[in-house]
Amino acid sequence: MSASGGTRAIVAALAANLAIAVAKFVAFVFSGSSSMLAESVHSLADSGNQGLLLLGGKKAQREATPQHPFGYGRERYIYAFLVSIVLFTVGGMFAIYEGYEKVKNPHPIEAWYWPIGVLLFAIIAESFSFRTAIKESNEIRGSLSWPQFIKRAKAPELPVVLLEDLGALVGLVLALGGVGIALITGNGVWDGIGTLCIGTLLLVIAVVLAAETKSLLLGEAAGPEDVEKIMAAAVDGDTVTRVIHMRTLHLGPEELLVAAKIAVQHDNTATEVADAINAAEARIREAVPIARVIYLEPDIYKAEAAKG
Repeated sequence: MSASGGTRAIVAALAANLAIAVAKFVAFVFSGSSSMLAESVHSLADSGNQGLLLLGGKKAQREATPQHPFGYGRERYIYAFLVSIVLFTVGGMFAIYEGYEKVKNPHPIEAWYWPIGVLLFAIIAESFSFRTAIKESNEIRGSLSWPQFIKRAKAPELPVVLLEDLGALVGLVLALGGVGIALITGNGVWDGIGTLCIGTLLLVIAVVLAAETKSLLLGEAAGPEDVEKIMAAAVDGDTVTRVIHMRTLHLGPEELLVAAKIAVQHDNTATEVADAINAAEARIREAVPIARVIYLEPDIYKAEAAKG
């Protein structure tokens, strides 16, 4: 993922959410709508989430140290996981609690033009943020479907912003529906039902984000395309005849570790083997630039060794 692309999407979402959070809270004060209160907390939580993503990206840029020799690239995964926790607790659970209270103790919505106007403004602002995230994602998504992109992306920022913006837009439509039906029927219960729907939606998104970022934290291999490129680049058909077996691991979104056992000719000298390894590493880095940490072990190919 382009780091600049992810940052642009985060900043666009942060600006939109801060403006929307203020507008929603003002609407809640004047109207008493629980949907507006839940949505204002949702937007405030989203703003905090974008701040966490920016902080994670900054911390991940630190240089490697003797204590952390592979660097801090996984900081981005940690902060993305924290985002899912914040979205679950602050966004989803609060909305469900507020919706339950409103269904249990409904009251009519006052100054209806405040929540309606703010919701329409929020939908427009979130649409611009969502459009930015889609544009940045399309530059790297290729032929992948959106679910595949969310699942396979090694950089967490764009999937997180995409799901947050999607959840925000759907949540705004739910809030608009709840407030609208409450105004039409004069029954504030519908406002509470809309809030419960928003909370449920946020919980679902939070669980999806948590599952994906947990997988990244545990350590994911390179994608199938990169694996094929590395395998092809390692072999020159002369000194290196094949890759016996290989393991890859993302140390961060833009840093890949490659460890492989390669087959060399049995009569090669030590100098020839060393030169072959250096050449193979250069070819791998040219084919897959994010393969920055490479360990190649020479061996004589045997069928039983290939199973190791």
